[in-house]
Amino acid sequence: MSSATTSGGLLGWLDAMPHPAMACEIAAGHVAVAAWTGGRLGLDGFALEPLSAGALAVSPLELNIVDAEAVRGALARALNKMHGRGKEVALLLPDQVVRVFILHFDTFPKRADEAEPLLRWRLKKSVPFDLEEAVLSHMMQPASRSLGTGVDVLASIARRKIVRQYEEIVEAAGLTPGVVLGSTLATLPLLDSERPTLLARVTSRTLTTVITRGEVLCVYRCTELPVEADALEPAALLEEVYPAMAYYQDNWKETVQQVRLAGLGGRTEEFRQALAAEMNCSVAALVASSAVENRLSGDAKTLVDRQMDALVGWMMNRGA
Repeated sequence: MSSATTSGGLLGWLDAMPHPAMACEIAAGHVAVAAWTGGRLGLDGFALEPLSAGALAVSPLELNIVDAEAVRGALARALNKMHGRGKEVALLLPDQVVRVFILHFDTFPKRADEAEPLLRWRLKKSVPFDLEEAVLSHMMQPASRSLGTGVDVLASIARRKIVRQYEEIVEAAGLTPGVVLGSTLATLPLLDSERPTLLARVTSRTLTTVITRGEVLCVYRCTELPVEADALEPAALLEEVYPAMAYYQDNWKETVQQVRLAGLGGRTEEFRQALAAEMNCSVAALVASSAVENRLSGDAKTLVDRQMDALVGWMMNRGA
């Protein structure tokens, strides 16, 4: 995460960040690493190691890493499979850690030294921690159709001491965290850019719902589920995504045209059928997106279905 101001599309914002050829995701249930040679399509290697229950207690407020030895061990085992050491890495964190807001402004300063204080003031009542101890990144994008004028600002914010916990884990492994990002934000380049698309991404007991329209992030919603993904009922998922779809329809004056599902493992088809019966649009697994079908090799496609979609999405930020 950084404080730089960028404008234009969502992919432009991601592209403006440092772009290490290795990415590491530390999630509630696993540590995953992938590396590319010669650009995002040349997959060099990947590894996923499970984390023992309780090793992480994911929260935006309190320190997350309960058993640092277990997390370091999982990362070391993953890196040993890839022979990876001494490299810069993109560090992808659980969505609950990185809070994301879409804020409307009539006018917004382009200079970072003017924009950041304004954002911190605006977010003061929305974030349950002292903003002076937070790291912040933001980008400008077009406002929704209901507003017409002005600009929307996408802001991602996290508590600095929590981010440092994760950074220290990768630093202890001989890696340098060149960029830090929420995992679902990293996943977004996998979505089709032509039509309004909703992504419902489940990780452990967290559901992150996003709606994109071209390169504009229109809706971002992160909620805690009552149960793990393997015990979740399709009706419960529907109940969570409906508010995001209603909000999009009210503010963008159109409906979502397709839904993509991630993180549901062997139950994906069960959820696809249930959602397709209730929604008047196409519903499919994330791996079925045209961005995945048309722009990824077979090995990289496999990662999308193996809890490593964020790692693949990160490497697709730039053009072929």
